[in-house]
Amino acid sequence: MHELARGALAKMRTELADPVVYRLPVGDSEILLNDYLGKPIALDYLGAIHCLHCGRKTNKSFSQGYCYPCFKKLPQCDQCIVSPEKCHYHEGTCRDPAWGEQFCFQDHYVYLANSSGVKVGITRGTQVPTRWIDQGAVQALPILRVSNRLQSGLIERIFGAHVKDKTNWRAMLKGDVSELDLRAQRDALFDLCADQLAGLEQQYGLQAVQRLPEAEPIDIHYPVEQYPSKVTSFNFDKNSHVEGVLQGIKGQYLILDTGVINIRKFTAYQVAFSA
Repeated sequence: MHELARGALAKMRTELADPVVYRLPVGDSEILLNDYLGKPIALDYLGAIHCLHCGRKTNKSFSQGYCYPCFKKLPQCDQCIVSPEKCHYHEGTCRDPAWGEQFCFQDHYVYLANSSGVKVGITRGTQVPTRWIDQGAVQALPILRVSNRLQSGLIERIFGAHVKDKTNWRAMLKGDVSELDLRAQRDALFDLCADQLAGLEQQYGLQAVQRLPEAEPIDIHYPVEQYPSKVTSFNFDKNSHVEGVLQGIKGQYLILDTGVINIRKFTAYQVAFSA
């Protein structure tokens, strides 16, 4: 094998195509991974992590690539990013109001996706369809557009009483996902949650919560030659060397004949890529 790149690892960049096109950023290089399907590759962790925000060396990564001080102070690491219904901007306690106004006070979509069965999720409009690809969804359908992140989180919690809001990543990686009628799932949710949705519309206004009856579901196909029958995951914190034949790419995972690795989990790790 020959080393092709070294530097900070970042989550894979994707392009919706048939199949999805994946590019792996490593330092200043970007590797077109689809070209390496069926070929041996290796990733070696070089023993250093540099914070995405401040650049300082850290022994442990927090919130996928940050040092602990940045994790504790940055708005993108606050609890409301994981649980948007806990937004506290209106209380005057946002870690960075300007950041919140830029990223949280813009249109968000509530969607249904099928990655390991139907799930509800939310994303900024600028992250469609990236968010669905990152989750390994084979089908996705936007069902509501709302005016900010808080509202999307409130609706996600309402729908979450009836459908999952998490992906079973092991099932997703095994590739055994049955096709679903997402339109029918959407309509059933709207009926089940009619009173609660009406309450949000009354609170925030009809224009703040808009249904998307004309939205079309999309199908997503991934560059996978063979799915694993048993999912074994690599962890750079335990084993610095990952090597195997690249059998597929789905979500933010590389599927090797020796196991799988979640690239996003190791954002900011300094690595060398060889093939």
